[in-house]
Formats: sequence, structure tokens, C-alpha cells
Amino acid sequence: MREINVNEIKDAVKNLCIDANYYLPDDVFKRIEEAIEEEESEVGKNILKTIRENAIIAREKQIPICQDTGLAVIFLEIGQEVHFTGGNLYNAINEGVSEGYKEGYLRKSTCHPFTRKNLGDNTPAIIHTKIVDGDKVKIRIAPKGGGSENMSLVKMLKPADGIEGVKKLVIQRVSEAGPNPCPPIIVGVGIGGNFERCAILAKEALLREIGSRNPDPELDKLEKELLVEINKLGIGPQGLGGRITALAVFVKMEPCHIASLPVGINIQCHAARHKEVVI
Repeated sequence: MREINVNEIKDAVKNLCIDANYYLPDDVFKRIEEAIEEEESEVGKNILKTIRENAIIAREKQIPICQDTGLAVIFLEIGQEVHFTGGNLYNAINEGVSEGYKEGYLRKSTCHPFTRKNLGDNTPAIIHTKIVDGDKVKIRIAPKGGGSENMSLVKMLKPADGIEGVKKLVIQRVSEAGPNPCPPIIVGVGIGGNFERCAILAKEALLREIGSRNPDPELDKLEKELLVEINKLGIGPQGLGGRITALAVFVKMEPCHIASLPVGINIQCHAARHKEVVI
């Protein structure tokens, strides 16, 4: 049994909050550069160049990529041979989020749902926990802004709708979202599980590296087809027209109930922020 003091988790979360909001992942930056060459609209091309410049400025000056520094979404993988000491794990994570958002001068966005009173430190974090083999802890943070999150959708399709029903739903949702999620976007699709599980699958899908292949040939084909169809919509960068509406589409799938076909769609803006650390 390996012991880990929760203060180590707190410090790691604090640093991840700051780094994720300052440094756009290399795979996203590379895809934006490729999109500049692919975009045929001059307006769209200039917008993509501005997005690239913004990411460079954020990295060099260590300031947020976007003013909406999002809710702190944490994916934890905890080895079953780990024993935490020094306090409560979730409390430590929230302390790390609070410190990170304050020390990094990141906007605090958590508020009371009805009064809209801001809670002042961007807690509580949204924490998803998975127990795995081993004696290590992997922490992944994916700050999620409101504009793209508001375009999310969970739909319980009929089993007879099949894969064509899924494709139709995803394309329809991106079309309805239009410029609201700040395209070019990344689309996460979760298929299977149940009502809540498909939504988590969709969000987990967004953590994949752009350019990676889906290990399931059927889903790999689906991702390619969806990306082509989405980029035919003509929404373009920031919704001002063009061929680059999406940078990537990622799909995760699990078994579901025989009477259901749950589908979750989670749209991410071009500021696809995520960082991870293994302790």
C-alpha cells in the first residue's frame, strides 16, 4: 500500500488549473495551424490566424487563453493500492482549484443557480473518479467554458435509429449550435451506457489527442464521416463562414440497455484546454 498525502494532490491540482488555462495543448495548436492552410474563406483564415496568435500570447505572457476560464472538471484515476493521508481527498482537490484560480488570476465562474451570486473561488470542482490497478494517481483537468457547454445535449434515441440516427443527431446539434460554441469546435460524442453515462463518455472523448485514431474501426469511420459532414455546414471559424467548423470529432461507446440508445454530445470550443499529471 502506497501512502500519498492529500497536500500533494492539492498542489498538483493548483498547478494544473493554471497551466491548462495558460498553455494550449500542442495537438490543438498544430491542428489550428493546419486549419489555416485548409480554410478557403479569407475571413475564416484570418480568424484562425488570430486564434493562433492569441494562444502564443497566452503562453508567452502566462495569461489565460480565454476570459472564460471555465468550471474545473477533474478526471481522477486512483490506483487501488493507494491510501490517502492528511485529510479528505475531495476537499484537497477543491482547495487546489481555489488556490489555482486565485493565484493564476483566473475568472471564477461558479454561482448559485437561481440568485447567480458568485461563490468567489470556482469551487466545487466537477470530479469524476475511477479506481484502477496500481499505486499511482492520474489527475486530468479539463476547464470547460459556459458557451460551448451550453450547446451540449443528451438524447435517448430508439434502438431502431441506429448509427444513422446518431449521425443525424450530431450534425443537427452542431448546426443548431452555430456560432455559439466559438468554432472551430471539437465534438465529443458518447454512445451507450445510460442517461448520465453517455454524457460523461462524451466529455471523456474530448480528452483524446487530435490526430489519434479511434481503436474501433467502426467508430473511426464514424468520426471521419461526421467531421466531413460537419465541415460541410459552412458555419466556419467563429460562425462567419468557411469550411473549418470542427477540428475533430471523437466518439466513445459502451454497451447499453436493450431498450435504449443513449447519445451524449459535448461540444468544446477551439480553446480545448486539458492537462494531466501522474503522481
